[in-house]
Amino acid sequence: MTEQPVYSTFGFSDQEWGLLSGLPLAVLTAASAAESDGTRRTLAEGAAGLEAAAAGRESASPLVAAVAQEVVSRAGDPETGEELPPIHPGDPDAYIADVLGRAGEAAALLRGKVDEGEAGAYSHWLVGIAEHVVTAAPSGGILGIGGDVVTEPERRFRDALAKVFND
Repeated sequence: MTEQPVYSTFGFSDQEWGLLSGLPLAVLTAASAAESDGTRRTLAEGAAGLEAAAAGRESASPLVAAVAQEVVSRAGDPETGEELPPIHPGDPDAYIADVLGRAGEAAALLRGKVDEGEAGAYSHWLVGIAEHVVTAAPSGGILGIGGDVVTEPERRFRDALAKVFND
């Protein structure tokens, strides 16, 4: 007897699961790309985002827990010291727009396939990943002192992501 893929237990196709399981890392990258702030800060943001994504494995939501497990299997487990390499999209604004577009597709998909609680847990988890990334390392300042904890471009991305799921 063949084992069913986990996504089929939720009623998703392979393509739909790809969207849902790819979005957390895309959100992490977009949140980090919202403000260009150097390799050290980008690494800190990536680590915070991966930790927030991996923490989804502990979620009471079966969907979030399953997606988080998929993310960790692809990107690595921060609990074992694995880190994401810094990713710098060539056109951050276009990347952010693409991620927000995919988030809109995911929101519509979830509205049609899962109950409101599961959809809300997934969207809350993604916005939480963005929040962890944008608050991981202050931007600006001198030698890591001062600066803005969350810059305006980071705030705009996080708020736009939340709006996509709340519309």
